Amino acid sequence: MNKLLDMWKQKARELKIQVYALYLAYRDPRKPWYAKAFAALVVGYAFNPVDLIPDFIPVLGYLDDLILVPLGVKIALGLIPAEIMAECREKAQKLSQTGQPVNFVAGIIIILIWVGIVLAAVAYFYRLMNPFQPFHL
Repeated sequence: MNKLLDMWKQKARELKIQVYALYLAYRDPRKPWYAKAFAALVVGYAFNPVDLIPDFIPVLGYLDDLILVPLGVKIALGLIPAEIMAECREKAQKLSQTGQPVNFVAGIIIILIWVGIVLAAVAYFYRLMNPFQPFHL
């Protein structure tokens, strides 16, 4: 059991460095625009301080961390030329000791999505309880 846990921790460290390397790579001007756009989405999602699916939701809460982020990283790595990624991995190894960046823009977008969902739910339940009265915020 200890070996399995150590293996998962190692995989998580490797993924963190890969995402940090993507962060460095998406800023490099030598890659195609679509690789830059996709890498920016993956990095923004991985580094945002708020999860799209909060971790306290059973099973689904960790789905994004276990499936979406690694899948996005794998796709983004395939879009970026190997020589650029090699350079960025080296930089990421050195810079990962200082801490990871946080993407507040992505965090704000996700918070706005959740606020929209809550407002839509409130409006829906208000209309359900009061079918003949208009809804005003």
